[in-house]
Amino acid sequence: MIGLVDCNNFFVSCERVFRPDLLGRPVVVLSNNDGCAVAISEEAKRLGITRGMPYFKFRPMAERNGVTAISGNHRLYGDMSSRVMATLHSMVDDMEVYSIDEAFLAIPREVDDCIGFGREIVRRVRRDTGIPVSLGLAATKTLAKLSARFAKKYPGYRGVCMIDTAEKAKKAMSLTAVGDVWGIGRRHSVRLNECGITTALKFAELSKDTVMRWFGLSGVRTWNELNGIACIERDAIDTGHQSITSSRSFARDIYEFDEIREAVSAFASNVARRLRKQNGFAASLSVFIATNRFHDGSRQYFNTAKASFPDPTDDSLTIAAIATGALKTIFRAGYGYKKAGVTITEIVPAEACQRSLFIDPVEVEKRSRLMKAIDAINSGASSDRVRIAAAGSISAKMRRENVSPNYTTSLNDIITVTAR
Repeated sequence: MIGLVDCNNFFVSCERVFRPDLLGRPVVVLSNNDGCAVAISEEAKRLGITRGMPYFKFRPMAERNGVTAISGNHRLYGDMSSRVMATLHSMVDDMEVYSIDEAFLAIPREVDDCIGFGREIVRRVRRDTGIPVSLGLAATKTLAKLSARFAKKYPGYRGVCMIDTAEKAKKAMSLTAVGDVWGIGRRHSVRLNECGITTALKFAELSKDTVMRWFGLSGVRTWNELNGIACIERDAIDTGHQSITSSRSFARDIYEFDEIREAVSAFASNVARRLRKQNGFAASLSVFIATNRFHDGSRQYFNTAKASFPDPTDDSLTIAAIATGALKTIFRAGYGYKKAGVTITEIVPAEACQRSLFIDPVEVEKRSRLMKAIDAINSGASSDRVRIAAAGSISAKMRRENVSPNYTTSLNDIITVTAR
């Protein structure tokens, strides 16, 4: 039996752990630069706030209805995620982290009462971390994801839903829109809806040949999983990204090249760190800059530049230097820039990287050790203790009017309790 643990409204729940006054009240966590809603409590959803809605559009309504809007604090959320995963790992040996708020578990064979064991997992995570979670149990990962949706949606399941028979699977799939199935993207769901395939059950009842003809092997894999045939292995989930992007909107329009360069260098350093984390090398990158499209009276400008590395690399200094060169080709004076970003592409695993015969292996080894040392220093509570000289602070350029303290990662932000 496979389990999928999903943290309920994770970002909101992290905030509520340290602010119990927010329990039962509408809460919205905002994206970088307080741009839009990325996490919404059930109370806020009932007011009509949806994920991705720009903050400036719903702010008046939110203030009228007592909605608490909080600037995203991803350092806090990352640390709370680590605590949730550590608790899960203390209860099961075989688990794989799927995202910041989800993990797949292999329920031990010796467990006779899967529902009871699942409820103990839910209880233990809540006790140890304060985060409420839902658990879906099924024979395949796709069905477990589907089951977790029901566990989260219906309180009667008490946090755990198990699909352990063909009848339960059919019932669950009949109540699930095809677009909500893990592995069926928006583009595929549109095509399926046009053909009258509106539910997961109707998709599962298609012939295998039809699915192969329409969607190829990835579609067949999802079809098999819905029909109870487990075929999504760990490697299918853990494969690294083919591109990595770091971008931000700024709190104010930026006019000076040096200030934009600092931000782009910081983005480049960020993507390089993430590239090394997945043990990859990149062969090319692109840089973009954009003005504020919501300023109707000002001149608009957007441009992007691409560049290739002399050799595939994971080196922050090299990536930042190439990104700065690309930025110079598209920067235009006189514009107020609101957003910029860096994307690295053509990523290959380190072991498959073909290096030039003319590269100096001694210099490569020195830079590799330098990057490892920087990553080791930055792996703690602060991710930018050491940064390249050209990089400025990204957070200093962001609007974060209502950011919460770093309760778990900063000694200055530890909660003080006074007994009277």
